Amino acid sequence: MIYLIRHGQTEQNNRKILTGRANYQLNETGLAQARGAGVWLRERNIHVDLVYASPLDRALDTAALAAPGVETRIDERLIEMEFGPYEGMDLLHPAPEVKAFFSDFEHNPPPEGMEPLHEITARLGALLEELKPLAAEKNILLSTHAIAMKGALSWLTPPERGSYWSRYIENCAIYRTEVKDGAYTEPVQIR
Repeated sequence: MIYLIRHGQTEQNNRKILTGRANYQLNETGLAQARGAGVWLRERNIHVDLVYASPLDRALDTAALAAPGVETRIDERLIEMEFGPYEGMDLLHPAPEVKAFFSDFEHNPPPEGMEPLHEITARLGALLEELKPLAAEKNILLSTHAIAMKGALSWLTPPERGSYWSRYIENCAIYRTEVKDGAYTEPVQIR
């Protein structure tokens, strides 16, 4: 079984700043969200055997609080989208090309300097494919970021044709997919 979790809130999330690959810490709300995710998992008797996390502190700290004491492996493929020159942009007043991109990911290519969505989907898909034999036997938590998580969800649901790109994923939202007959099931948001 694979569980995907978005990291808890950072102050930059709270202030609507495009964070990308900058290494920000969880704020007090984010710490509480991550702890709450751990409590939620334990209350449902969901035992996490192994964690894979983005190398950024907000994802690592979320993993440590949601699955305390569980072995965590850092995997670069779980890192957030590269936003290039738009890193740190105020999302309340975005550049026109970024506003167009975020309003319709499927039909507007990312602005120059941003990582293409197909690359995000490919790197997350490669990780999921690699984890498939292990996920058939163990519960694995992937601690990642909003856009990276959308890439994983898009890879898991190719018939959706990218519908996850425009969905909002809240801090510490959790999705689940399992391996049945050698394939992943459609992901379901469980928290």
